Amino acid sequence: MTKHLIILGAGGHGKVAADCAALLGRYSRISFLDALYPQLQQTGRWPVIGKGEDVSQFKQADTEFFVAIGSNQIRQKVTRQLLTQDCQLATLIHPMAYVSQPELIGAGTLVCANAVVNIDSKIGLANIINTGSSVDHDCVLGDFVHIAPGVRLAGAVCIGESSFIGIGSVIIPGKIVGSSCILGAGSTLLTDLADYAVAVGSPAKVIKQQ
Repeated sequence: MTKHLIILGAGGHGKVAADCAALLGRYSRISFLDALYPQLQQTGRWPVIGKGEDVSQFKQADTEFFVAIGSNQIRQKVTRQLLTQDCQLATLIHPMAYVSQPELIGAGTLVCANAVVNIDSKIGLANIINTGSSVDHDCVLGDFVHIAPGVRLAGAVCIGESSFIGIGSVIIPGKIVGSSCILGAGSTLLTDLADYAVAVGSPAKVIKQQ
C-alpha cells in the first residue's frame, strides 16, 4: 500500500526530505504543513496544505509524518507532539546513502544522499545525517542530533541528545560529545565534550558552556 507523506516544515530542509521521499517510491502523495500557509501554497514541486497545528485533520491510517526542521530543539518539540497524537513517523534513507543496518536508524530520521552509516552504529529518534557525512562503526547518536554535511565521525564516537556537529567537522575515534553541544564548522575534536559545551577550531577548544 502506498502512503501519504506529510512533511512539517516547508523550507530548504523540507524540500531535501521530500526529494528523498519521492525517490523511495513508497509514497503516492507528498504534502507539507507550514506556519506560512495559506500565503505559502507550494514549496518546490509539492503542495502546502495546512499549518503545523492542523496535524489531526490529516491523520489517517495511510499517512506518515516527517519533521523537517533543522533546529534540534524545535524538531524535538514537534516530534514529541506528533508522538503524543500517535502519529506514524517516517524514516527517510536516501537511495544514494549507505546504511549498514537500517533497523538501527531511529524513527523520524533523515539520512541524506552520499551519507554513510557503518556497521553497528545506532542512530536515535529524529536525527539528521546530512549530505555526504559519515558515521563509522559502533557510533551511538542520541535523539534529535544533527550531523551537518561533510562531517566525519570515526569509530565508536558517542553524541548526546540534541547536539549539533557543524559542517565539515571531524571527531576522532572513541570520543564522547555530551547533550546539547555545538561543534563549530570545520572543527577537529580530539577530546570529550561535557554537556552544553560550544567548541570550535582545529583542534577544537571550548569557548562557551551554554
